[in-house]
Amino acid sequence: MRPHIICHMGTSIDGRLHPSRFTLPAQGISQDVLRGHYERVHDQFDADGWIVGRRTMSEMAKGTERLVKDAPKVARKAHVAARNGRKLAIAIDPSGRVHYGKDNVGGDHVVAVLGEEVSDAYLAELREDGVSYVFAGPKGEDLRRAIDEIASLFDVKTLLLEGGGRINGAFLKHKLIDEFSTLIRPAVDGVAGGQSIVDYDGPEGDRPGAGQSLRLTHCETLEGGMVWLRHAVERAPG
Repeated sequence: MRPHIICHMGTSIDGRLHPSRFTLPAQGISQDVLRGHYERVHDQFDADGWIVGRRTMSEMAKGTERLVKDAPKVARKAHVAARNGRKLAIAIDPSGRVHYGKDNVGGDHVVAVLGEEVSDAYLAELREDGVSYVFAGPKGEDLRRAIDEIASLFDVKTLLLEGGGRINGAFLKHKLIDEFSTLIRPAVDGVAGGQSIVDYDGPEGDRPGAGQSLRLTHCETLEGGMVWLRHAVERAPG
């Protein structure tokens, strides 16, 4: 069974994602308090793992590419390394660009979601690092297949989607988001064109949210004026 996926994001009031561009807190409100709400709510969900895109994972993993000589040709099937009871750090990385140098990020076991066209040398690097991986079709676009396989292989029930707007948009398009958890900071970005919570990268006129509705299930004002909203995603029959 597919895991329950919660898109957990922090944003300004205009839906932007980069805190470095946000206006400063009002006088007497601690920046640290506002920052701390995200991880506190993240931990409160007690999910089996979290999902981010390539760019975010590259910044977190900080690994360097290694040349694996004479890498054997291997079938494009899932590889399960030693999880050892840890939560999962899942990277959506179709082209195989993230380098790890270890089997974890922040103590959570890495699972790479790849396209089948990645090189044998890259797969050998992942195996040497102790990283698990699954495939999402030739181009890495079959997210449902990958998530279903992760659920089966690792027995996960709940995952947090914490990607950038494009990853979130792809999950929305594939109807893989079951809930939105949104922390709205009392701040504004204000510049046109900034990345937002959902930035679907698809053809003009496409509607990634078609057939899906949001129902508010929780609204809470946190210390410092941050607002936490939870919305269940409801899908039309068929």
